[in-house]
Amino acid sequence: MPLTANDPNKKTWLDTPKNTDFPIQNIPFGVFLTRDDVITIGTRIGDYAIDLGALHQLGYFEGIPLTDDIFLQDTLNDFIADGRKTWRLVRNRISEIFEENNAALRENEAHRETVIFKMEEVEMQLPVQIGDYTDFYSSIEHATNVGTMFRGEENALMPNWLHLPVAYHGRSSSIIPSGIPVHRPNGQKLPNGATEPIFGPSRLVDFELEMAFITTDANNLGEPISTKNAEENIFGMVLFNDWSARDIQKWEYVPLGPFLAKNFASSISPWIVTLDALEPFRTESPKPKKKLLPYLQYEGKKSFDIKLEVAIQPENKVETVVTKSNFKYMYWNMSQQLAHHTVNGCPVNAGDMMGTGTLSGPTEDSYGSMLELSWRGEKPVKLKEGGDRKFIEDNDTVIIRGYSKSKEYPRIGFGEVSTKLLPVFKAKKK
Repeated sequence: MPLTANDPNKKTWLDTPKNTDFPIQNIPFGVFLTRDDVITIGTRIGDYAIDLGALHQLGYFEGIPLTDDIFLQDTLNDFIADGRKTWRLVRNRISEIFEENNAALRENEAHRETVIFKMEEVEMQLPVQIGDYTDFYSSIEHATNVGTMFRGEENALMPNWLHLPVAYHGRSSSIIPSGIPVHRPNGQKLPNGATEPIFGPSRLVDFELEMAFITTDANNLGEPISTKNAEENIFGMVLFNDWSARDIQKWEYVPLGPFLAKNFASSISPWIVTLDALEPFRTESPKPKKKLLPYLQYEGKKSFDIKLEVAIQPENKVETVVTKSNFKYMYWNMSQQLAHHTVNGCPVNAGDMMGTGTLSGPTEDSYGSMLELSWRGEKPVKLKEGGDRKFIEDNDTVIIRGYSKSKEYPRIGFGEVSTKLLPVFKAKKK
């Protein structure tokens, strides 16, 4: 099926900013609360949110096999479960409706009033009900940096790392959309030189610059997914800040891996950008350093050139961009991740989320966490308005942004995921 929505010359009759993350070639999917307190599934063009539930009820998706309530829900799960053919039909149709020469909606004022909202009139929600969440560890630069810190250069990578995409199964209950603040977590820590742990707020709260992909109902129990077919089962991607408490993690992670240091919160951008929208930005993955087992081998370009950055904004001060990285640095690509996840027959469902792991680049200004940027606090990161940071402090806001752009194709962006770190939670006295 042709991706007519990707025509780089297409223009919309909506008034959109020149360098918007959301031109008519993007057409992401999300869930929002309207000014009338109605939750609906929608898309975004420029600074406008489009109510797909209303569009569907008004007949604009005629000819596409959709249930009457497919967009009248509070999650995208059922729409995602309909599969790639449906996603493409809907995205192409939205592109047609808002193309500059299509007068059907443009000239119908009553319909426009029902369908189109300014972004400041809506409240973004978590776009999917996340049943399962898996976090990979797929940046060789990040794994090497962290390994060097704690085990030395000779043992930086564990023996399995170059043979398989390392991951752990995380929790989904504390994954939140952009704009929801996070409290500094409590937990056990082992101070330097101590033999017994103490309890209290984490002193080393960190961001992790990640992305995540959302799957459809991909396979049955016992059925693996190949690298060749993996992308058929990936709906799209979001920006992902996988918050970490480094001191809690250091004490607890042996032998079963992260737990309380990671499950207090993870933040995602609210608009899911489809793989179809990112198609023009395909690029090569890093070449494997060891021969891969057959099920992890692949053909073609399986990565995307997505520029990423993280900013820290102290309360009532300007932000400082502290790192710039790129999704293309990821050593194990999404197809390999999904193939490995399912090679044992593990079923994957609509709305499941797979985090990439921290996306560090090859240079010091492209590292994807404060742990690396400050090198365990030994090299504090300077801020624009004075002061510095070793890790994230109370009332700091961490902002992650990402987009793709080329000479031939307009900017396709994700918006941002912005989260404020609040002091540790204190129960109100009764």
